[in-house]
Amino acid sequence: MSISEFIRHHYRHFNAATVREAADAFVAHLEGGGRMMVTLAGAMSTAELGLSLAELIRRDRVHAICTTGANLEEDIFNLVAHDHYRRIPDWRNLTPRREKELELAGLNRVTDTCIPEDEAFRIIEKPLLDLWREAEAAGERRLPHEFIYALLQRGLLAGRYQIDPADSWLVAAAENELPLFVPGWEDSTLGNFFVSHVLAGRLASFDVVRPGTAYMGELAEWYARTTCGKPLAELERAPADDVASAAMPAGEALATVGFFQIGGGIAGDFPICVVPMIHQDLRRRCPYWGYFCQISDSTTSYGSYSGAIPTEKITWGKLDVDTPKFVIESDATIVAPLIFAYALGW
Repeated sequence: MSISEFIRHHYRHFNAATVREAADAFVAHLEGGGRMMVTLAGAMSTAELGLSLAELIRRDRVHAICTTGANLEEDIFNLVAHDHYRRIPDWRNLTPRREKELELAGLNRVTDTCIPEDEAFRIIEKPLLDLWREAEAAGERRLPHEFIYALLQRGLLAGRYQIDPADSWLVAAAENELPLFVPGWEDSTLGNFFVSHVLAGRLASFDVVRPGTAYMGELAEWYARTTCGKPLAELERAPADDVASAAMPAGEALATVGFFQIGGGIAGDFPICVVPMIHQDLRRRCPYWGYFCQISDSTTSYGSYSGAIPTEKITWGKLDVDTPKFVIESDATIVAPLIFAYALGW
């Protein structure tokens, strides 16, 4: 029995039924000509989600990713330092003293996995600093992920891979020039490295790396071209006194974009806002997000953004009344690979 057959046969009720329904709607959205954005919060790269996500990218089943800075870097940390990682089976029972011992050993714990500082962080830091300096000398300014893409595309890490690069979602993204959006990149190890090099005088200023607001501009342009086939500035204008007129029916759009959200936080909160920004602030016409699914173990709560049910997003102009909406209350490390496998026909 394939994974897809297993889900169709066994996942019939409750949370399991939602998994199957969300997977069916994911496939239907793509088969109907839609595009899909995946957002990565939490520690999905250290959880090695690339084992399934990379193939989705290669098979043109994912068309953009919005990720935290941590997931961006932790995929390449795993790529070059996997053999030096240490798994902690009894991670729930660690004492403060044992945690301190890990710190002194240069092992940074992410749940049950320790990332080795010297073999992961420092291996990436040197060639990345060279790229920052190169761009600065040329008077160039780039987005954070563009420097990471350059590391991979130029082969600057060649010979250091410790996993099959086919299992790295970032390698697949770089090979396919997948649009990436990384809000809040400074809240990451490599972001901290960048700041430290500026403060230490090894870089002249912060300007060589473009800020998160630039990502919102890039996202708006990508959304306009993907859904309407034209630049943002050429989208049809909507009357300033009629909010509803800015919402383009899906049937009028070139395509609609689905939103597959893993976890909460900035990786999901940031990109979903692009639609109301285009509608309400720019007064341009475009479709709502065409599909929405969130995997989260956050308790449903209207005081917790990550735990709010999808219908609340209608009031913010992000989803429409008839947008397919799903919330799967589970661990994304269990559920996401199942849905990805389903979308791949495995």
